Amino acid sequence: MYGDTPSAANQDSKNIAMLVWIGTIFFSFVPSLIVYILKKDDAFLADQSKEALNWSITAIIGYCVGWVLKIIAIGYLVVGAVWLCNLVFCIMGAIACANGNAFRAPFAVRLIK
Repeated sequence: MYGDTPSAANQDSKNIAMLVWIGTIFFSFVPSLIVYILKKDDAFLADQSKEALNWSITAIIGYCVGWVLKIIAIGYLVVGAVWLCNLVFCIMGAIACANGNAFRAPFAVRLIK
């Protein structure tokens, strides 16, 4: 879950990475995509924005599966579980980044390498 930082992260990098994870709760993949595109020169930010982007794509897939499964009523549980996992993992990512640690979201499909 926690890994070594790709490089020594300065305070600005830690703050931006923390905001990326918090923004993922409210705005899905948008904050991580913006930071991933704009801050490729900072290894810590590139790594954490990529991880947040992979997690938000995984959450979107989970939400889609849940919405489809609402036909047989189990989808309500799936959507609730995905929402709760999204909230918990994003908070864990924000805390880890505030401390300068890289965070790896469990269950995330790593589409962007």
